[in-house]
Amino acid sequence: MPTATQLQPTTNTPTTPMSIRVYNTLSKKKETFEPVTPGKVGIYLCGPTVYKPSHIGHMVGPVIFDAIKRYLVYNGYEVTWVVNITDVDDKLIAEASKRGISMAQVAEEMTADYLHNLSLLGVDQIDKMPKATDCMDEIIQFIADLITKDFAYAADGDVFFDVAKDREYGKLSNRSPDEQQGEGGEAAARKRSPGDFALWKSAKPGEPSWDSPWGKGRPGWHIECSAMSRQILGETFDIHGGGLDLMFPHHENEIAQSECCHGKPMVKYWLHNGLMQSAEQTGKVGGRQTREREVEPEIDLQAQIEGKTSKSKKAESFRDLLEKLGVDASIVRFYLLATHYRSPFYLSNERVQEAADSAKSFERFFERYERVSGESFYELKQAARRTDGEFDPGDNPLLREVHARRSGFLAKMDDDFNTGAAVSELFELLRALNKHIDQHKLEESSRDAAQVESLKRGVAALRELTALLGIFREPPAKSGGDDALVGKLMELMISLRAEARQNKDFATADRIRNGLTEIGITLEDRKEGTLWRVE
Repeated sequence: MPTATQLQPTTNTPTTPMSIRVYNTLSKKKETFEPVTPGKVGIYLCGPTVYKPSHIGHMVGPVIFDAIKRYLVYNGYEVTWVVNITDVDDKLIAEASKRGISMAQVAEEMTADYLHNLSLLGVDQIDKMPKATDCMDEIIQFIADLITKDFAYAADGDVFFDVAKDREYGKLSNRSPDEQQGEGGEAAARKRSPGDFALWKSAKPGEPSWDSPWGKGRPGWHIECSAMSRQILGETFDIHGGGLDLMFPHHENEIAQSECCHGKPMVKYWLHNGLMQSAEQTGKVGGRQTREREVEPEIDLQAQIEGKTSKSKKAESFRDLLEKLGVDASIVRFYLLATHYRSPFYLSNERVQEAADSAKSFERFFERYERVSGESFYELKQAARRTDGEFDPGDNPLLREVHARRSGFLAKMDDDFNTGAAVSELFELLRALNKHIDQHKLEESSRDAAQVESLKRGVAALRELTALLGIFREPPAKSGGDDALVGKLMELMISLRAEARQNKDFATADRIRNGLTEIGITLEDRKEGTLWRVE
């Protein structure tokens, strides 16, 4: 049996991580991840247009990239993650007019809502959140540079990008300039080609506007992201993320603007997540279907866009959705990360409840662990770097299993950040730890100290891996009501049931247990007494 000293990281354990590989939407294949600047990573994720409360579709990308940044930092990279806020847009102007308030006020309210939802989901790794209205000088200069280089032209106060000048236009989405959805109405008559898109829009009476060399107006959507990403991450950066629906025209237009302006690649790796779908299909998280997520998803872009959950389809606000589902936001995070990020996300009450039930299996184990070790899982120190968590398992059966599951988890994360397959390794690790407690009867008073130490090392690995996904970071939120009063009432119910059993009144004892089960309270009889939990 290894001693506590032997369970520390050892110098003879390999410390060089497997190369991380990512699926690049641009090349349509997996590539070895090699940052522009060794050791440093710049990530840009398209954020929301803040004109209405954010919905579940807005949460997918931030949760995924929050986990991706955690993993890159864990592997020793210095990461800067940018998520922009589009706070000037036709939709914002229309909403402000409808409500009789300023566009800035609408944007401020909806940005606060977005940030609140990110906080609920544990998304706290974002480094910078630029707003379009704060980057107007950079945007105007960017447009001026494109005009100087003859890739854009001014027309009666508007400025358009000339797609015919970009020979590589469409290389991301494999679409032609003819498929570009350009501005309609009066703007269409001022364009050289129907596929040309707006860089600057002349102001209409009563609309918010900024001074520019082409007159008062406001920027087009696509140029905002090109300007903000350049301002913070440079002319070429490592990862650009967003939903599959943004690939065309938004990301295609970003590439056209940036690469024509700078004469170099804008982004090395384009990562696109699947879209949120409304569906009643179910599949147990942690069960067979979770293990099947190791299979590479086949992406049907058009089908995902047609089934996308969005405000245009009257999607519920995220707050309303949480209330309807009756779960904590941490469960939604767990649910999202249990799927391969490039796959569609099927939203249904059943699927989210499956995730909630699966999360409870971990929470029950954390309670077992505290009874055995006297330590809270949530207070365990977690390995900050990959090398910090390495250890030599020796010939210890449990630690060999833990080592294998940890290695499997990391291999799956190295392979295009496959959190869905990685979650399946967490379930296998959980089963091994529960089995160890059962086999060695560690919940009994005569427990073997050496076996407890092995358990602690195994749980340290579980803590390390769950922290990488940003799950099980703190105890589940207590339900409403007076917890102290509920505890006293449960003590009374348990006492009455014990008396009934002692008097061989098993009918009454069963009635108490079954009645509590019906209202979501589970009793668990143990040698040291009866425990209870809210299911």
